Amino acid sequence: VQLQASGGGLVQPGGSLRLSCAASGFSLGRSAIGWFRQAPGKERGGVLCDSSSDGGTYYADSAKGRFTMSRDNAKNTAYLQMNSLRPEDTAVYYCATRYYPGDYCAAFDFGSWGQGTLVTVSS
Repeated sequence: VQLQASGGGLVQPGGSLRLSCAASGFSLGRSAIGWFRQAPGKERGGVLCDSSSDGGTYYADSAKGRFTMSRDNAKNTAYLQMNSLRPEDTAVYYCATRYYPGDYCAAFDFGSWGQGTLVTVSS
């Protein structure tokens, strides 16, 4: 079971970026996943995550109205579309699969962390 995030890079404030999360060893379509990020000097925090109780998605306040998640089951890949990016969105972004039920983006409920991808928002 492995996840690999990719697609990061340098983007100007106000710009957009789409990150990919490729899964191997399991079917992403049948799994609840989450996106997390870790800025320099800060703890890893949730961005948006599948909820296990109602099939919905939990959005961190910082992601509401700007970030969305989608999947391509044929490619076994999930995507994080990020719009209206801000300098404070600069971080290493990770995807992970939910190991324990829950409705929020608590990192301890997730596993199969892969290498993250760096997103830098700067002019």
